[in-house]
Amino acid sequence: MKVAIVGASGAVGQEFLRVLDERNFPVDELLLFGSSRSAGSEYVFRNKKIVVKELKHNDDFKGVDIAFTSAGAGTSKEFESTITKYGAVMIDNSSAFRMDDDVPLVVPEVNGPDAKIRPRGVIANPNCTTIQMVVALKAIEDLSHIKAVHVATYQAASGAGASAMAELVHQYEELMKGDKPTVEKFYYQLAYNVIPQVDVFTDTLYTKEEMKMYNETRKIMHSDVKVSAMCVRVPVMRAHSESIWVETERPISVAEAREAFSKAEGVVLMDDLANKIYPMPLDIAGKDPVYVGRVREDLANPNGLTFWTVSDQIKKGAALNAVQIAEYLIRENAL
Repeated sequence: MKVAIVGASGAVGQEFLRVLDERNFPVDELLLFGSSRSAGSEYVFRNKKIVVKELKHNDDFKGVDIAFTSAGAGTSKEFESTITKYGAVMIDNSSAFRMDDDVPLVVPEVNGPDAKIRPRGVIANPNCTTIQMVVALKAIEDLSHIKAVHVATYQAASGAGASAMAELVHQYEELMKGDKPTVEKFYYQLAYNVIPQVDVFTDTLYTKEEMKMYNETRKIMHSDVKVSAMCVRVPVMRAHSESIWVETERPISVAEAREAFSKAEGVVLMDDLANKIYPMPLDIAGKDPVYVGRVREDLANPNGLTFWTVSDQIKKGAALNAVQIAEYLIRENAL
C-alpha cells in the first residue's frame, strides 16, 4: 500500500501520521507533501525519516493507492487531477468537494457504502462538527426518522489549526503579564471569552459553518432532516462539544435512546448523573469515539430528545474519519 499525505506539516497532517501508526494501517511506502515553505522538513514514521516534498504538478502520485489531503480547499481543487490521474483515491479533508454531486461525503459508521461510488476518484471528509453529530444521530435515526435537529456547538481552538491553538495559549500568557493579547487567528480575543461566530456569515444570517451542518447532514444521511445550528468558538484547546435537540416521527424514550447509543458504532455512552459522569473536552481530547451524555426528554417537544456530545475535532473530526474511510475501502476490496 502506497500512501500519500498532502499538508503533512499541518495539525491534521501530523494527526494523520499518528492515526496511521496507532491503527497499524498497512503502509508499505509513505510520501509526504507540503508547500514550498514546509518542503524539506523531516518527520519520523515507524522509525523511518521521511522528507516532505513540495507539492507540484508532476508524476509524484504515480503508484499511490490512497492520498489523504488536508491543505485547504484551494489546493485540493488545484491538484485534484494531479493526485487522481494515475488512480489514487483522494480522501479530501477540505470543503472543496463536499457538496459536489459526483463526490461522496462519507462517515463510515453512517454511510460507508457511499465511498464505493466515486466517479472522480475523490471522497470528501465532512466538516468536523457534522461528523461528530451524524455519528450520534445515526443511533436515533435507526429508531425513528429524525425530522429536525437544533444544535449548539462549543468549538475548540483546534478547529482553526495548530497556530490557533498556540495563539490561545499565548493570549493567556500575555494577559497574565498584563499585556494586550495577540488576536490573529480568531475574530476576537478567545481567552476568557466565547465567540458566537465560526466562519463568515451568509445571506441566511447563518455562518458557513452552520450551513455546512445543514447541508452535509442531509447528504450523508440521505435525509430530508432540517438542521438549525449555532456555532460558537470557546477557549478549549482540543475536542468540540455539541448540545443537540432532535425531533423524531414518534416519541423515543430516554431508555430507548440510551440503549441505542450504547450499541451504536463509534459511540460511547457516558451518562451517569448520580456520579456527575458526562463527556467533557478535557477528558476526550486524543480519544477516537464520539461520547454522548446528558440524554433526556425535550420538555418543549413531545417527540423530542436532547443530549450532549464531545469528540476530538482533529482526530474523529478530521484524520481518523479519513483513515476509517480508507480502512472501509480495504475491507470491502473497493480501492
